[in-house]
Amino acid sequence: MIPEDRRDGPGADEESTQLQAAGSVRKGCDTLAAQTPCGRLQSRRARIHQQINKELRMRTGAENLYRARASPQPGLPRATSNARVRETVALELSYVNSSLQLLKEELEELNCSVDTDMPDREGTTVPMIPLGLKETKELDWSTALKELISGHFGEDGASYETEIRELTNLRQAVRTPSRSESGLELLTAYYNQLCLLDARFVTPARSLGLLFQWYDSLTGVPAQQRALAFEKGSVLFNIGALHTQIGARQDRGCPTGTSRAAESFQRAAGAFNLLRQKFSRAPSPDMSPASLSMLEQLMAAQAQECVFEGLSLPVPTAPRDCLAQLHLAQEAAQVAAQYELVHQAMIQPPVCSYVPFSWTTLVHVKAKHFRSLAHYHAAVALCDSPPEAELLALEQVFLGPLPPSEPRGLMLPQEYEERRKLGKAHLKRAILGQEEALRLHALGRALRRVDLLQAVLGQALRCSLTRYSELDLEDDFFEATEAPDIQPKTHRTLEVRAPSFSRVKVADIFHRLGPLSVFSARNRWRLVGPVHVTRGEGGFGFTLRGDSPVLIAAVIPGGHAAAAGLQEGDYIVSVNGQPCKWWKHAEVVAQLKGVGDEGVSLQVVTLLPGTEPPSTGDRRPALRGLLRNQKECGWRTSVPVRASPRPLLGWGRKAKRDKTAGGLSPASQP
Repeated sequence: MIPEDRRDGPGADEESTQLQAAGSVRKGCDTLAAQTPCGRLQSRRARIHQQINKELRMRTGAENLYRARASPQPGLPRATSNARVRETVALELSYVNSSLQLLKEELEELNCSVDTDMPDREGTTVPMIPLGLKETKELDWSTALKELISGHFGEDGASYETEIRELTNLRQAVRTPSRSESGLELLTAYYNQLCLLDARFVTPARSLGLLFQWYDSLTGVPAQQRALAFEKGSVLFNIGALHTQIGARQDRGCPTGTSRAAESFQRAAGAFNLLRQKFSRAPSPDMSPASLSMLEQLMAAQAQECVFEGLSLPVPTAPRDCLAQLHLAQEAAQVAAQYELVHQAMIQPPVCSYVPFSWTTLVHVKAKHFRSLAHYHAAVALCDSPPEAELLALEQVFLGPLPPSEPRGLMLPQEYEERRKLGKAHLKRAILGQEEALRLHALGRALRRVDLLQAVLGQALRCSLTRYSELDLEDDFFEATEAPDIQPKTHRTLEVRAPSFSRVKVADIFHRLGPLSVFSARNRWRLVGPVHVTRGEGGFGFTLRGDSPVLIAAVIPGGHAAAAGLQEGDYIVSVNGQPCKWWKHAEVVAQLKGVGDEGVSLQVVTLLPGTEPPSTGDRRPALRGLLRNQKECGWRTSVPVRASPRPLLGWGRKAKRDKTAGGLSPASQP
């Protein structure tokens, strides 16, 4: 595969430390191959680390100048206030990050078993385009969360050090996820936690006050905002990017590998599609609607390419008959058509200004290559003397399915010699297209020592030339036939697959604060108690309903509960000093029934005016529109749905009808 051409972004010191640690043997490496030429490998690693550190120092200086231009300060040189200087610095950042990416990939190739170290094999596959991850710097959650917990929730923020440390460690881990399913699970778990943080701590009128900074995956330019939605969107982008990397690393020389690669690219397209639908006013180019649309088309085209590769694999038990060649011709034409759409999207502004040139070149080359393959397989089908029953299928490859009422234009020749001439014309178009693909490929800079793409193109050209030489008879003096286009068609329709958030179950890190239905920043409440209530002849004088927390549904006038100051709508949070925010209805009732004549000590919270009553059914929290329902996120809770102005980052919301509160337990009177 070709490099992601991503532009990375953390600070020089911390990233250098991480890269130095990459020198150890990673999971999945061929340790014998890594240890045999030990001295030579260590020397190459040391040289690469020196080059990386040099590029990191250059990037740090460029970032400081870029930020100084973004927010000029007194005492800085006047040159930093020039917009042209800022554009120059951004371009330099792009070059530096591109060099960094190539160096890091070269370092990883030394530590891991890679394709360039494998012996050459006949079935060489075309390289894919993986997308680099967005990178970020460390973030200090402590101050903001402690202040919010102390000020709004009325608890000691210092007592939540463990929870804050767990959240910090989780975010630190997602900065460098592994290129595997475990890395995807890590990103998904953090995304689900961000949804819980959004539901508990964020309101339309107030954010966490933290500055989230992420580096653009395509340009390397930093972008920052104070909205938690930006953090969620960046993580969702990385979920899609990691799917592309997993798909590009699959061994597509076997049916299992092509199937896994296709699925990975489908899920990547689903992530970018979801992000494009739910996100607007992007702060960085890689998350703009135009870029996300282009990435979605690119991943769909690569998934379709995997389908073609799976069909073209040799199967000993199924010989390549005429019909199989026709299917390959149509599949190749389908892949070419999709890559042509991707190329058109890449050359349109503003995408063309920041998409790597190597991407645009590779997509253009692939469009030419697969168009040529379509003509090659059609020629093979024509020249293999198809039986009469397959002539209709052969015509549909060139003419497409036509209604019976419409006249068919050019009919395929019935004689073998005429079909051979037509097949020769298709081979000629295949050869011309493959030569054009090689010419376009030569225009791009070689990104790897072993150029797999050139090997694939050369092999395809040789096959076409060999076949053409077999048909090129000495007595061929007829006028060359014009070969028609191949109609694109796929026999396996691929669907965009959205990320499955529900497959990774997470527990709310700030579970101790209480159920989200009540204890969130969207609500305001007052803590009452401890209140001592004694048992009378008719009980305590109140009725309970609901779970976690249990609600005082009614207070009997003149009863002991009314005398103690309890009110309808209060939530019980403590029974005899035991916190019971998460207790079920039956647990609270059993505890109250077990007390004697001395009574019970209760603490309750009363929702203050301006707070909407929490729903007691299973209603999803406001998640900036990124999740369709709670089950997708892997957790269940309920939060009052409140109308709000459009947030800073414009995450889309879809209005939903209120569900009936069907989750209430029957009213009980202890």
